[in-house]
Amino acid sequence: MPRPARPDRPHAGGRKSSRPKVDYRVRQKAHEYELDALSGLERVAETELATVPMARDVRGPRFWYPGDPERLTRLKSVIAVYRIQTWDVPRPRGLLGNQQLSELTAYLREVIAVGGHTSFRLGAAGKESSVMQRLAEELQTLLELPHDPENGELLIRLRPELDGPGWDVLARITPKPLSARAWRVCNMHGGLNATIAYAVHKLAGQREEDRIFNPMSGSGTLLIERALLGPCDAMVGVDSAQSAVDCAQANIQAAKREIEVACIDALHTGLPARSFDLITADLPWGDAIGSHMDNEVLYPAFLTEMHRLTSKQGRLALITHEIKLFERVMQEQHKWHAQELLQVASGGHHPKVYLLNKR
Repeated sequence: MPRPARPDRPHAGGRKSSRPKVDYRVRQKAHEYELDALSGLERVAETELATVPMARDVRGPRFWYPGDPERLTRLKSVIAVYRIQTWDVPRPRGLLGNQQLSELTAYLREVIAVGGHTSFRLGAAGKESSVMQRLAEELQTLLELPHDPENGELLIRLRPELDGPGWDVLARITPKPLSARAWRVCNMHGGLNATIAYAVHKLAGQREEDRIFNPMSGSGTLLIERALLGPCDAMVGVDSAQSAVDCAQANIQAAKREIEVACIDALHTGLPARSFDLITADLPWGDAIGSHMDNEVLYPAFLTEMHRLTSKQGRLALITHEIKLFERVMQEQHKWHAQELLQVASGGHHPKVYLLNKR
């Protein structure tokens, strides 16, 4: 049988509590959830989770929550949110028993009622085994949803229970990953993961008085993620490719934000000195965009020009996978002080995020 939600504790002696009334939702049945974040963004995700009212018993990415799951779909630092149910079975075959299968179906129907999924797939070691194939067939009939092994919207993961003998079944509460932002109507090869862009701005700090600049703005991810966080004094992006500017404008329109982007070389903008308080940049890594040889010239020139454009107390937040090159360039200059904020795993790469301040 699946593990039940934790019951509310009765008042000692059966007496009524004299505590003030609280939101009625805290008395609703809680479900267990788990956040899936990129490796390196776990602390950012935990910090964001702390802002969710009623999230409790937080253990790293796992927590209990009695509220409307829609609130969890608004988290910006995670790839996905899964609801979790645990069954006391020694192996996945045990889920094929009549009672367990009925309970599993009821559980998944609750998730589907929230997300509106139209297909499903299994994510587990040995998913090609006869047991998993039979489980997929049974669920296809009981849920009345097609089993799409490659692109199914309801992603169902099975794994051994972390601290017990049973098995966890995790069901993603949204048809698409949360990192696949609704505003992204235009994609570019080598585009930045939106959860990284969110983390960059949270770690760099939000100030309403900031004048923000995004050189090499690409499809606009850094700009849009900051615009969605709240107001700022000004926001400007430039890119040397008109196709990138067109893509960014399409995404900005879909996000319903007003951001100025233009087709201009980031190193030759003609803008006056100290024009910006925060500059954010996803520098070319030399694989999907640019080349390692070009970066040898670009990185020193970029740091020099951004120093000119940054206000006296301004800051520069940048992302790069050219870590050795960047750190060598930093050792050879004396204008910036750099602090490493995090290293994240994304798309087979492990870029670092740095925050630079003027010396």
